[in-house]
Amino acid sequence: MKTYRKEIVVNYPSRRGFVNLTPQVEACLRESGIREGLLLCNTMHITSSVFINDNEQGLHHDFGVWLEQLAPFNPDPDHYHHNRTGEDNADAHLKRQVMGREVVVAVTNGRLDFGTWEQIFYGEFDGLRCKRILVKIIGE
Repeated sequence: MKTYRKEIVVNYPSRRGFVNLTPQVEACLRESGIREGLLLCNTMHITSSVFINDNEQGLHHDFGVWLEQLAPFNPDPDHYHHNRTGEDNADAHLKRQVMGREVVVAVTNGRLDFGTWEQIFYGEFDGLRCKRILVKIIGE
């Protein structure tokens, strides 16, 4: 069995947003040479997410609105206890829990074995600095 590991670095230019990682992940798969196996893609930070969904801008807007309703940004330490540590990103931790940490995708015939509209996305909830995303592929 072969293994492959690579880190993708994202530096999102604002506090919150989404990035389509599919082209970068597909490049990793080609580079790995693995034709059959499993691909893991996960964020290595506790205020960001990796998830699978449709690449449709209206949906991404809706995600942002919905997450802000669930866990609105509020730096006031009386609103979120986590912010009493001197941080202002408690909402980002909560948003990450909802959107998830990682995805696993089957690799078949050297391709990501996706449904029709599926793509891999990075969700940033506390941006303006570099963050790492791990791609790990195992197989033959």
